[in-house]
Amino acid sequence: MDTSIYLVGLNHRTADVDIRERFALTNHCSGETWCIPVTETIRENIILSTCNRVEVLAVGREGTKEEILSAWAKAREESKELLSSCTYAYTGEEAIRHLFLVASSLDSMVVGEPQILGQLKKAYKQASSAKKTGPILNRLLHKAFSVAKRVRTETAVASSAVSISYAAVELAKRIFGDMGKHRAMLIGAGEMAELAAKHLLSAGIRNLYVANRTFSRAEALADEFGGKAIPFEQIFEHLSSVDIIITSTGSTEPIIRAKNITGVLHERKNTPMFFIDIAVPRDVDPDVNGIDNVYLYDIDDLQEIVEDNLTNRQDEAKKARNIVQEEVEYYNRWLKSLEIQPTIVALLKQHEDMAMAELEYTSKHLNLDEEQMAALRVMLSSLVNKLDHAPLMYLKGENNHKEQLERIATIRHVFGLPS
Repeated sequence: MDTSIYLVGLNHRTADVDIRERFALTNHCSGETWCIPVTETIRENIILSTCNRVEVLAVGREGTKEEILSAWAKAREESKELLSSCTYAYTGEEAIRHLFLVASSLDSMVVGEPQILGQLKKAYKQASSAKKTGPILNRLLHKAFSVAKRVRTETAVASSAVSISYAAVELAKRIFGDMGKHRAMLIGAGEMAELAAKHLLSAGIRNLYVANRTFSRAEALADEFGGKAIPFEQIFEHLSSVDIIITSTGSTEPIIRAKNITGVLHERKNTPMFFIDIAVPRDVDPDVNGIDNVYLYDIDDLQEIVEDNLTNRQDEAKKARNIVQEEVEYYNRWLKSLEIQPTIVALLKQHEDMAMAELEYTSKHLNLDEEQMAALRVMLSSLVNKLDHAPLMYLKGENNHKEQLERIATIRHVFGLPS
């Protein structure tokens, strides 16, 4: 049974936003468009694609990493060499640990942010629906969810968590000061926009517009926060009346370009405008930043605020990492037992069958009653267990996956167990 776990990915530390855009798999992880095939090498896999990371978690054998990279690059029609240069790869315990850190928001740009767990659950649901998961990843993902719950419950990392949306609003506050004097527009009405709306209101914004391709969703979000919904196609008609624009749509192309802003700025008599683009791919073309009195920040520009938040969470993050390590060891014990269990069962059965067969043969020549036979069966079972103790300890005593497989093969060869 292939139980080796592999993780290949890139994130905000290894790739700038333009590279993350080029290799995003948001549109390649549904049942119809799944880009990582299940093969003789890759038995199970899950794709996690967010604005800050793209990762493929898989169960397979040697060669899994290269197959993942090839399929990933092919899906995006990009260079495999470029992809390889900005990815990281983990196997076995390291892959499990990384997944648990991600689920617990300990590997996020903003430690403790709550979005990643929901994104991971969605990724698992997509993979399960596409029939890409099996017993190993099913158990591993459920364990990851429970680890995240433990971290939230037993540490203060989550209770003091912030998000990219929070960091975006903090940046706006630094620039504008008194937020009550300004108007804001959210373009996009998903989870990131909802969080941004909460933080904007907390910061003092009193006038909030919400635009979304699905107008009913814009209305629902606007109603929730006392804002005003506007049709998506009327965005540019309203831009002249807002100072802060936060974009977080799922568009694959920029929806705001420099040519759209020139006239708007003229109507505003060159009053400064502030764009925060927290979408990947980006919603606002970088050429907008070249216009006087227009300030554009993308998701990578929020790093300074993020770093400030990180320093306040180091103690809690340390506690959380200790929890993660405990859970990694627990899962590893289960995974290890999964591999050696068939050999243990086969070995014990073989020796028990041999002992009982010899007893039955010998008892034909002796005048033994049932009580005496029962006593001999107990004695032989005890003897079998004692004789098997050493080979069983040999099987259980290796944590290195490669060495463990070699020990399993050795026991099966020495005792004549079928391969």
